[in-house]
Amino acid sequence: MPRISRRDLLASGFAVSASTLLSSPAWARAAAALADAPAIAPREKLLFDFGWKFTFGHGTDPSRDLGFGYGQGDFAKTGDFKFAKASFDDSKWRALNLPHDWAVELPFVHDDEQQSHGYKPLGRRYPETSVGWYRREFDVPAADKDRRTWVEFDGAFRSVIVFVNGCFIGRNDNGYAPFRFDLTNFLAYGAKNYIVLRVDASMGDGWFYEGAGIYRHVWLTKADPVHLGYLDSWVRPALNGNTASLELGTTVRNDSGKPANARVNWKIVDGSGKEVATATAAAQAIAADGSANYTATAKLANPALWSVDAPNLYSAIVAVEADGKSSDAEKINFGVRTAQFTADKGFLLNGKTVKIQGTCNHQDHAGVGAALPDAVQWFRLAVLKDMGGNAVRTSHNMPTPEWVEACDRMGMMMMCETRQMSSNAEGMAQLEEMLKRYRNSPSIILWSIGNEEGQMQSAMAAQGARIGADMVRLCHEIDPTRVVSAAVNGNNQQGVSDALDIVGFNYNLKFPDKFHAEHPEKACYGSETSSAIGTRGIYSTDKLRNWVNSYDGVVPWGETAEEWWKFYGTRDWMAGGFAWTGFDYRGEPTPYGWPSINSQFGIVDMCGYPKDNFFYYKAWWGKEPSLHLFPHWNWEGRNGEEISVWVYSNADEVELIANGKSQGSQKVPRLGHVEWKVRYEPGSIEARASKDGKVILTEKRETTGAPSQIRLTANRKEINADGEDVVVIKVEAFDTEGRFVPTASNRLAFNISGAGKLIGVGNGDPNCQESDKEPRRSLFNGLAQVIVQSTKRAGEIHIEAMKDSKFWEEPEITPAKLSVVTRQAELRPAVAVIGSRE
Repeated sequence: MPRISRRDLLASGFAVSASTLLSSPAWARAAAALADAPAIAPREKLLFDFGWKFTFGHGTDPSRDLGFGYGQGDFAKTGDFKFAKASFDDSKWRALNLPHDWAVELPFVHDDEQQSHGYKPLGRRYPETSVGWYRREFDVPAADKDRRTWVEFDGAFRSVIVFVNGCFIGRNDNGYAPFRFDLTNFLAYGAKNYIVLRVDASMGDGWFYEGAGIYRHVWLTKADPVHLGYLDSWVRPALNGNTASLELGTTVRNDSGKPANARVNWKIVDGSGKEVATATAAAQAIAADGSANYTATAKLANPALWSVDAPNLYSAIVAVEADGKSSDAEKINFGVRTAQFTADKGFLLNGKTVKIQGTCNHQDHAGVGAALPDAVQWFRLAVLKDMGGNAVRTSHNMPTPEWVEACDRMGMMMMCETRQMSSNAEGMAQLEEMLKRYRNSPSIILWSIGNEEGQMQSAMAAQGARIGADMVRLCHEIDPTRVVSAAVNGNNQQGVSDALDIVGFNYNLKFPDKFHAEHPEKACYGSETSSAIGTRGIYSTDKLRNWVNSYDGVVPWGETAEEWWKFYGTRDWMAGGFAWTGFDYRGEPTPYGWPSINSQFGIVDMCGYPKDNFFYYKAWWGKEPSLHLFPHWNWEGRNGEEISVWVYSNADEVELIANGKSQGSQKVPRLGHVEWKVRYEPGSIEARASKDGKVILTEKRETTGAPSQIRLTANRKEINADGEDVVVIKVEAFDTEGRFVPTASNRLAFNISGAGKLIGVGNGDPNCQESDKEPRRSLFNGLAQVIVQSTKRAGEIHIEAMKDSKFWEEPEITPAKLSVVTRQAELRPAVAVIGSRE
């Protein structure tokens, strides 16, 4: 896979132009480079995603669960697990690649106990679909016998037991924190090996859709016995005028069984790869099976600062020399910037006031569930960036590394949140893992230790204060450079709030002003705000159809986009806030239950297609002139009825024209909108936005004919032929005159051929229960989405959309075809798939 330098990204406009990211070759090249760089020799870090097999187990019947748990003696002897040995027959198992979420493949069930998790048959009452087994055969070279080998999981949902070569290796019992196991003593060197995972998704971690299975990447890492500790390398930049001082630290572990003498060297390189500083820590003696900590300092003259507009990155290459030989090395990306929350001026980035224009987001997407390919992470972030967003909150869990990497490189600040607010051993271990993994990421501006723990704020406030204090103390110990907060649905006057560095408010706009008056020394922000709701393309609330109008829909505890931003955006002492939510997400169907299967909180739908609120934020968060007119003008059967017409714009004034007649001009109120009542007649409405007396933007909505043709548009014209990259296809309906039909609901089928495969479909309809995996989807208000993944063979992917022949009564529509090039690319180092020709 080609590696793109920081200079390449800047030269292409990648770092500063979100609007071009969705379609430009620059974004395509950058997305291809998003993953971790290859490990630095002699270390190897191999992608372990390809060539797995999968089958369902059973949560209560051992005879349908590979015999696991049939008696009480399963763990009595090491090496007795036959399903993890060569003789086991997995020929009837399904072949697949990771990441994989089997929950998104399951049918929906009308079970209100499953409502918050998206009506999927998971849990102890659904034993047939709540347990999955993964199996993989792999070779280990004889030359690895004297090295250490770990299997590393970025995340799996949820309770995982790992076996290798018949041996029990270990367990993990949470869905979001990474975990790893040392396989060194259990491997057969110069021979075939077998790894098996039993994944049980019967229990959840949250109250929202969480998926099921190995939904993040897996890695096989190999290093010499004297090696850098896991997640132990850190860089702490401190800016002083035109110079940055770097505190550097790491830990070296000695697993060789004999004493070693090791020193550590650091090389600092800028985004173009140019060496800009070095440092060395003197050699130390490390006892057998021991470790030693190393620190050093370095300076950068005139550093290029990381910011939301120019996300400049540096890298620290950390190298170990043991007994005169190169022993291990790794690359740590970091940025130089200052981030300060103040009680009177809000948030300062590099000494300048920056309002946090943020969104909260869960981690699932249309078609793929929780198993997002890396490029979809970048696609989603580009949507939010194009809206004018500059921050995200990882609600409510430790994020995947690719999401953080995208934020680092695209200039999106982050509130990084752990899943379990607890000072028990598990909660502290999850928090420590998150802190160590992401403490070098410049995009992260604050840590969050939890969300809306009502008991910790009220009945158990005393315990909450103690729990919060221990969690905050751990954050400061591991990362003394960032503040710690939590998302609190209350007045922040007790409990967990007592321990926090800065105070976050969820909803209820009466609390922040009162708190600020009583605690003027404490910095404040909106940790979760708004909860506006709306159905894309719908302009009249219909409770029978589970639709919400796109004008001013909001839940009882929330605020419209205008209400919350007029509050947080106009108080200088407020840092800003995070709207709930950027994207619609599966589960928590709000405000309705069945047959709704996802929320309607999103500013964009499950596919990333903008709702009208998107353009409110684009007008007041963005930097460019903006104009958005709604609704559409297809109101058959409503002639003469008054239609509410709204405009979001940051211009001075907007005039509305209806069928050639002016409806008057209105001054645009700051952080507001303008609206008219217009009696419907077929034809058109047009908005004309003026600044300084001159028309600068126009937008028109026309009454269209029936849908007669399909249009396919790829977000990228070329993708990498690496078996990982994806292209996102926008599917639209147009009439005979080439006008988008905003009410089209045609049922379509798709055919994918050539050098790619379909991995998911969607349409943004919160009530659609069609399959996310079958090659067919109905349009919802004119739109659908198809996600296609490349193979490892260069060539072309051919996508065709047509009327779904299963529905013969559907009106005819002209098919559409599209081809996407897959170019030969350097593959990420990966564990070979035995028997594969790729």
